[in-house]
Amino acid sequence: MKYLSFLLLALSFAVQGNKLNLDPDNLYPQVKLETSMGVIIVELDRVKAPITVDNFLTYVVTGEYNNTVFHRVIKDFIVQGGGYDKDFAMKKTHENIVNESGNGLKNESGTIAMAKENRPHTANRQFFFNVSDNKNLDPGRKWGYAVFGSIIEGEEVIEAMSAVATDYDESMAWSDVPLEPIILIKATLLPAAF
Repeated sequence: MKYLSFLLLALSFAVQGNKLNLDPDNLYPQVKLETSMGVIIVELDRVKAPITVDNFLTYVVTGEYNNTVFHRVIKDFIVQGGGYDKDFAMKKTHENIVNESGNGLKNESGTIAMAKENRPHTANRQFFFNVSDNKNLDPGRKWGYAVFGSIIEGEEVIEAMSAVATDYDESMAWSDVPLEPIILIKATLLPAAF
């Protein structure tokens, strides 16, 4: 049902004259993330996580990740972002997607995965980078967090992000918020020949 909702969303973009080019023939699309701390390029795995990849690419090609912040940073664990602007205003979300955490990809250092709530099928736009091997985020007797790609360039940028100073943000009532904002300036789907 969720996959059907996603297909209807893509169809609505096409009907409205907005060509939503998710590079459907590319099994391993690459996305360039220009951040305030440097450039990261990720290669996504459409073979093992097709729903998650297409969901992520929808936010990329519509510019929805541009000028968002990495709002949660935990040293030697994760760097999370994609959901809030610089003022911590929540960005709009599409429908939640099916949890593809059982796809065989592991939450290992250098991978990108979808953030979710405690319920399994609640991922929509927030994502995170694993800064270490986080086996506790893989599926087992409970649903895990769906990995859908890995960093192929800029792993040192993520390492630097994970080392920034963080604190509790009273206005948002959140822990692990970077004291200096880390901005995702622009996300771009790279041409298949890249």
